[in-house]
Amino acid sequence: MAEKTLKELSSLEKSLGLKKPKKYSTQGDRKVPVLQTNNGPGVVGLTTIAMHLVKEAKQPHLLGRTGEQKTVVQQWLEYRVTQVDLCAKEDTKAILKDLNQYLEDKVYLAGDDFTLADILMYNGIHPIMAELTVQEKEKYGNVSRWFNHIQQYPGVRQHLSALVFLKNRLYSGMH
Repeated sequence: MAEKTLKELSSLEKSLGLKKPKKYSTQGDRKVPVLQTNNGPGVVGLTTIAMHLVKEAKQPHLLGRTGEQKTVVQQWLEYRVTQVDLCAKEDTKAILKDLNQYLEDKVYLAGDDFTLADILMYNGIHPIMAELTVQEKEKYGNVSRWFNHIQQYPGVRQHLSALVFLKNRLYSGMH
């Protein structure tokens, strides 16, 4: 988990256009990521570090444009680390079901704008989506639509494999 998270942070740096690579380490039994800073203590935690990188890259729109949108972004960042990252394999379908329902009338997690929430949730559910069959991807059509859209975003996918989604729906022999 720690190596995956550190790779995710490095990819985020690149996608934000930050030129000088950061120094990361982990702490504790759960291998929480830490960004080493030149002045003072390190910045601790995936979402805190990610938000710091966005601010450093001077791309505040990725944290939300309005007060409401900023709150929604924060909510999804928290959901990523408290629900997705700690999810047992047998609970992944519940996460996909909730996410599918939420995305029913949305293009992005925070409404009409692409944000840090989309990037981190994409990275978080990539292993889950990679294991789904074509039929399961179809069952979670809103998640699949959102996921496929996010993976096409320049710089987002980085080290992760591109997942294939069918453009045509599959139907069983029964009509």
